[in-house]
Amino acid sequence: MIKFLDLAKQYQSIKGEIDAAIGAVIADTSFIGGAHLRRFEEAFAAYQRAEHCVGVANGTDAIEIAIEALGLPHGSEIIVPANSFIASSEAVTRAGCRVVFCDANERNYTIDIDDLSRRITPQTKAIIAVHLYGHPCDMDALLAIAKRHGLFVIEDCAQAHGAEYRGRRVGAIGDIGAFSFYPGKNLGAYGDAGAIVTNDAALARRCRMIANHGRVEKYNHEFEGRNSRLDGLQAAVLSVKLAHLDEWTARRIAIADYYLEHLRDVPFITLPERAEWARQVYHLFVIRSEHRDALQAHLKAGGVETGIHYPIALPKLAAYRYLNQHGEALFANCADSTLLSIPMGEHLEPEDARTVVERIKAFSP
Repeated sequence: MIKFLDLAKQYQSIKGEIDAAIGAVIADTSFIGGAHLRRFEEAFAAYQRAEHCVGVANGTDAIEIAIEALGLPHGSEIIVPANSFIASSEAVTRAGCRVVFCDANERNYTIDIDDLSRRITPQTKAIIAVHLYGHPCDMDALLAIAKRHGLFVIEDCAQAHGAEYRGRRVGAIGDIGAFSFYPGKNLGAYGDAGAIVTNDAALARRCRMIANHGRVEKYNHEFEGRNSRLDGLQAAVLSVKLAHLDEWTARRIAIADYYLEHLRDVPFITLPERAEWARQVYHLFVIRSEHRDALQAHLKAGGVETGIHYPIALPKLAAYRYLNQHGEALFANCADSTLLSIPMGEHLEPEDARTVVERIKAFSP
């Protein structure tokens, strides 16, 4: 069986470091706040080339807190790409704003710049740029639109740790960025965890206060916040893994390059395209096929695990029927039945990639 994800194998490769890090937190009883958290926040800010990092409980909280910190008027419209996980959009609604979906482009599945431009109204206050599957959005074009209309840009980097747009790490290119460290991410914790990055000191302070009951100092609550903190155990695990992330990312890119080269002439699939200006970190490698379900069944029978990201476009979910965008002729609304994620990750050996390619080529539509 070629696994889609193998966290046990990853753990075994760094077991000594992980066990020592967890033991140190327990010995220090530094479970909330403390040196382990500060060490990770500083290291991750440096890695993403951002001035500030605020650890929070999970990636969804990271987006929601980022929105709240911007101080948008209640009911403001925020534009979200239609092909993403629901966290990108539910955070908007839960922060008291209104979701407006725009399309994803057919080449790399990030936000469609032309459709984005058409969605802007006087009520639009922000854009969520989802660096989906590890491919950065076209940030120059997006920021030009935002500047023209006076909009904030929130980067959803849940799948894009270390991804680069024209040599710049994502996260702090816009106003503020949100990361998830869900266990299956390129940089994953051993439970839920997330972070916010920004180059704006005031925004960072506001986010830290929102995430910690509206305070900086204990019991000095300047406003009502929430409890959303990255704990010491997860921070310690993430610090260990961060030191290995570049090596793991290089292996992901090598696997992706092999797929792109050896699957390019397969007639029944469409491969993703990587822009020449992008360092894509390949959280996922997503192909399209009109024969998706049969191909997935064929691969399963051949011992290859796959996934679907995402099987239902966001506008078509029951949660968003009230927006009446489920019937729009969006690429995302049509492509969801064709998307298939094939194995991707540092757990794969070269022979695994060869086997995946061989099994795909052996499929007969």
